[in-house]
Amino acid sequence: MNKSIIEAAGEAIDLAGVAVIVIGALVTTVIFGYRLLQRRSVQEPYQKYRRGLGRAILLGLEFLVAADIIRTVAVSPTFAGVGVLAVIVLVRTILSFSLEVELEGRWPWQARSLSRQSQA
Repeated sequence: MNKSIIEAAGEAIDLAGVAVIVIGALVTTVIFGYRLLQRRSVQEPYQKYRRGLGRAILLGLEFLVAADIIRTVAVSPTFAGVGVLAVIVLVRTILSFSLEVELEGRWPWQARSLSRQSQA
């Protein structure tokens, strides 16, 4: 496959990742504002806002990691490039993992509580 096509695909996926984060942040912010206007309590709308924003960031990070993998492995598969990719993926994976723990309030290998299942 042509390297310029692969590079363009990587850039398109990068753009999609950024768009997911930006659009997700905007949508969750609008929904948060609407929920605030309907309630006196801030706690529940705030928790839902954080959860929605975190999910948008997680999904965007998945796109960004995919774009990095495509560009690094398909376009320039050098040992140094793969090493840099490994570090980028590691950092983003740790960030995704910590966001997941923050959003769910539990470790991924722990069973979901019944109250958390009804909130999802």
